[in-house]
Amino acid sequence: MENKKEQGYNIICGRNPVLEAVRSGREIDRLLVAHGVSGGSVTAIIAKCKQKGILIKEVSPQKLDYYCSGANHQGVAVLFAEQEYCTVEDILNYANEKGEKPFIIVCDEIEDPHNLGAIIRTAECCAVHGIIIPKRRSASLNATVAKSASGALEYMRVARVTNIPNTIDMLKENGVWVFGADMDGSDYEQIDFNCPCALVIGNEGKGIGTLTAKKCDGIVSLPMFGKINSLNASVAAGVLMYEVVRKRR
Repeated sequence: MENKKEQGYNIICGRNPVLEAVRSGREIDRLLVAHGVSGGSVTAIIAKCKQKGILIKEVSPQKLDYYCSGANHQGVAVLFAEQEYCTVEDILNYANEKGEKPFIIVCDEIEDPHNLGAIIRTAECCAVHGIIIPKRRSASLNATVAKSASGALEYMRVARVTNIPNTIDMLKENGVWVFGADMDGSDYEQIDFNCPCALVIGNEGKGIGTLTAKKCDGIVSLPMFGKINSLNASVAAGVLMYEVVRKRR
């Protein structure tokens, strides 16, 4: 069955098309399975998705009908990204190829696709080498993100990882200094960002995770002068990215 586009995602529905999409190595965001559907090729699809680490979500048949715009989905559909993901190694290699100190943004559970898109747009303007997002509890590269990024997604490397704290360890092993953006940190203007560095931007409500914060080399904060004690995640990310650019000029 032909690809659909609904709710900001690219969608393939139907058992054979879904199975072939999974087998092909396409970057799948998640598999949707209607409640009560099992057996035959569905079992094979689920097994293949588990083997590849693809998220699997059960939904009502009515919800799957809605996602697939009424097409005969046969109980299964996959959502896939607007753009292929890269690896963290790809991002580091890209910086090395350009002869530049790595500049990376780590989005720790940014759930609003508009925020993720805005971060990608600003990151491209600031010559960020790549962005890292987690596989779970995060916006993915859907059509809403692409639209919010206003074309920047075409030029930005985005890696999707299983574990953010482990990825931070890997970055540090490669000589990258990691700074988390959170309250009660050091004044961002006092930090020397003229080094291989990564900025960690936390969830819109919770901020960065406790373990993620512990893994960071330092926590940086933006001063607040009004009655609200925090900025929108994409706005905070933008201020910090331009501070890195300023310190490197």
